[in-house]
Amino acid sequence: MERTYIADIKPGTRARIAGFVENLRNKRTMAFLVIKDITGKLQVTLVKEEHPELAELVDQLTIHSVVTIEGEVVANEYVKMGGIEMLPDTITIESIADALPIKDDSEIDSKMDFRWIDLRREQNQLMLKMQTLLTGSFREFLLQRGFVEIHTPKLIGAASESGSEVFEVKYFDTKAYLAQSPQFYKQMAMAAGLDRIFETGPVFRAEKSYTNKHATEFTGFDLEFSYVTSCEDVMHMEEELLAYAFEKVAATYGADIERLFGKPVIVPTVPFPRIKLADLYADLEAMYGYKVDDSVKGDLTTEAEHLCAKYSMEKYGSEFLFVTDYDAKERAFYHMRDENGVPKGYDLIWRGCEITTGAQREHRYDVLKAQAAEKGLDKDVEFYLQFFRYGCPPHGGFGLGIDRLTMLFLGLSIKEAEFLFRGPNRLTP
Repeated sequence: MERTYIADIKPGTRARIAGFVENLRNKRTMAFLVIKDITGKLQVTLVKEEHPELAELVDQLTIHSVVTIEGEVVANEYVKMGGIEMLPDTITIESIADALPIKDDSEIDSKMDFRWIDLRREQNQLMLKMQTLLTGSFREFLLQRGFVEIHTPKLIGAASESGSEVFEVKYFDTKAYLAQSPQFYKQMAMAAGLDRIFETGPVFRAEKSYTNKHATEFTGFDLEFSYVTSCEDVMHMEEELLAYAFEKVAATYGADIERLFGKPVIVPTVPFPRIKLADLYADLEAMYGYKVDDSVKGDLTTEAEHLCAKYSMEKYGSEFLFVTDYDAKERAFYHMRDENGVPKGYDLIWRGCEITTGAQREHRYDVLKAQAAEKGLDKDVEFYLQFFRYGCPPHGGFGLGIDRLTMLFLGLSIKEAEFLFRGPNRLTP
């Protein structure tokens, strides 16, 4: 008999299930087991005098042991889990579990030490299912619009974007670096005439950040597309992408997310509000008395970023806010600038946290070379500048952190929002 997932179990049938023993009440005449697989839970009820050989097996079981069980599935209105139970006639013990070293309320770092056990919790399995649907919906949206999926190298010969915050590795008899971003190769794809591309892959940042939203390795979802006429084209692509994916997540997992995490999935309305950085600071001062020194007004401070959650809801009724018109010294050299030297880019803030930096890119070789030299990077990015010498369409794009999106969706820390977290003090498991 083939295995049946618990979510597909129906009364009046014979079935074979396999999973972990989540709960066990082993009484003198009866035993009640709750078996859990990735799709759900099922009660297994054993009358010991009818199957004494199975009773001996149940006596060996511990919580989180793994079993395969066959039997008849019957309706029982007194069973809380879906009103059905299995009456077993075959039990196979696949493995016996030692006493668990962590509990649901253990400290976060203890849970990280035994992450494979922590991931068995219903909340964490829902988190990973939601991530799967989220990235799958992004991919579906883009494939419908003619995008091509690419996979850029993560071992690179020169530090990407800047010479800091990169991991240096030994590469035979020379040095290599782990990629901070696929940015340069995304733009190379534009020069190659691929027109519209996206990628999901690991991103590495060698920064000693101990916040609840930073990791040294995370999963990025990046896209780039050609023949944009303004930064507005890029913002519109992103808001449509997010609205599409959020609707899919809400329809499939919205009720479970609210039940397990207490967070409603709010499908955003398009277009998202947009505001210039200077206007945002003026509003934050007028509405909340938040003031910053003029010397830092070219970028968005962390406190202002957090305030955006309240501000955007109160002023626009939206959880999302596009912030534009940053100071050129705060933006990457490859952002196109307008006639006043203002970068044609943006940050997207969601629930008080930056989730995207996007922009129209500079595709003109001479201008790009000058902007790289202005930031002292002309020698570091010589290989990248070659992409623009032989013709390149106007283009733009952005990147999203899948783990940070998950964190904000569910109200978690970044440690809890990744399958396996990597930070300055963690390289295992």
